[in-house]
Amino acid sequence: MKRLLIGFFALAAAAGIALADTSNAPKVGEAAPDFLLPYATRDSVADDSLRLSALVGKRNIVLAFYPADWSGGCTKEVCTLRDNFSSLGAVNADVIGISGDYVFSHHEWAKHHDLPFRLASDHNHAVAKQYGSYYDQYGFNRRTVFVVDRKGKIAYADLAYSSRDSVSFSKLQTALKTIQ
Repeated sequence: MKRLLIGFFALAAAAGIALADTSNAPKVGEAAPDFLLPYATRDSVADDSLRLSALVGKRNIVLAFYPADWSGGCTKEVCTLRDNFSSLGAVNADVIGISGDYVFSHHEWAKHHDLPFRLASDHNHAVAKQYGSYYDQYGFNRRTVFVVDRKGKIAYADLAYSSRDSVSFSKLQTALKTIQ
């Protein structure tokens, strides 16, 4: 049922139908809301937590909110990020995927797809809510992408990121080249 709902919301978002309140999403130029989340990589479940403010100043950070590990659209999204990870690094960007799944699911999914970036577990969706990236009435994240620049400001936001084709990813790449 969850996958069916995720598919429905992906189609609705692609059609421009707003299903979630994004009015509280941080705007370009505003400070990125800080967070502290547990995370996993393809190698392990981390012993520590990931704090956004600890990463600021080093690289631009792509925050990729997505509904769920193991779903079709989310797999396509993270595999696109994986396949382009070196080109994102070339424009001084790091990637953090964020969903409500537990770190153990993140670890297995990252290992299965050989994902070279961290997947943060926002199980209570507090961070997704701060970023206007949560379907409150349905209980999972919206597919959104934010870029946090080296000053800790939102430099780019795509509140209707789509994994269906390369359009959204191309916009992200262009924004990162501009920010660099």
